[in-house]
Amino acid sequence: MDTKELLKKVRKIEIKTRRLSDNIFGGEYHSTFKGRGMTFSEVRQYQYGDDVRSIDWNVTARYNEPFVKVFEEERELTMMLLVDVSGSELFGTMNQFKKEIVTEISATLAFSALQNNDKVGLILFTDEVELFIPPKKGKSHVLRIIRELLEFEPKSNKTNIAEALKFLTNVLKKKAIVFVLSDFIADNYDNTLRIVGNKHDVTGIRVYDEKEEYIPNLGMIQVLDAETGAIAMVNTSSRKVRHEYWKHHIEKVDYFNDSFNKAGCGSLSCRVDESYVKKLLGYFKRRG
Repeated sequence: MDTKELLKKVRKIEIKTRRLSDNIFGGEYHSTFKGRGMTFSEVRQYQYGDDVRSIDWNVTARYNEPFVKVFEEERELTMMLLVDVSGSELFGTMNQFKKEIVTEISATLAFSALQNNDKVGLILFTDEVELFIPPKKGKSHVLRIIRELLEFEPKSNKTNIAEALKFLTNVLKKKAIVFVLSDFIADNYDNTLRIVGNKHDVTGIRVYDEKEEYIPNLGMIQVLDAETGAIAMVNTSSRKVRHEYWKHHIEKVDYFNDSFNKAGCGSLSCRVDESYVKKLLGYFKRRG
């Protein structure tokens, strides 16, 4: 992708996702993800309706009239986006690849954080951590994240979610809002997720394609595994083969849901041809 084309794509993503974050998600994001607590702001004279428990008795005694302590939310937060860039993300039978939807969701979340003056960081992973961008504020930083999501070429095609979660715990010491975006066609991440979930506010966003749920009857077809490169002939006219395919998909979905539930983390699933806007809004409202 040349520079001109890349900038055009970044601008297109920015216009679409920033409008969403400004008009829809900004307030929902703010109310869903709270700050680290309340911090002292100032002392002012008591006003009718103030909570008497907030009266500063030392200042009140000094001036012989009631004064109250004013607290405000310590708002600054850090958001980390853990994005799967393995080979299976380059799959799509509808209008878009899974990777494109993941990029749009990531950009929307990043702009929502930007609107609330929070830091945003990025981890791109396959079966290893391919790229780490430390959390930082600012529009130029968010645009850099979008550029990487659009043009980054991973070294590996395989997936290891646990490895990305372990890396996160090593580089991020303070509590953060963490979004893991993947198709979650993976295993053996539940124990690591439980550890990360005890420290951070974690949400898993599973992006998948309709044809990953079931395989149609197309007769004998050649199938390529995008992560291993293995090619196999599959008889899709066999009812047993189609059932095993569906069963394998359900097992992965159940593992995803169970792992996040048991770890005390949030989760949502979004099909490529569905509105991720409605999915995210619904999730924010349930949590808010």
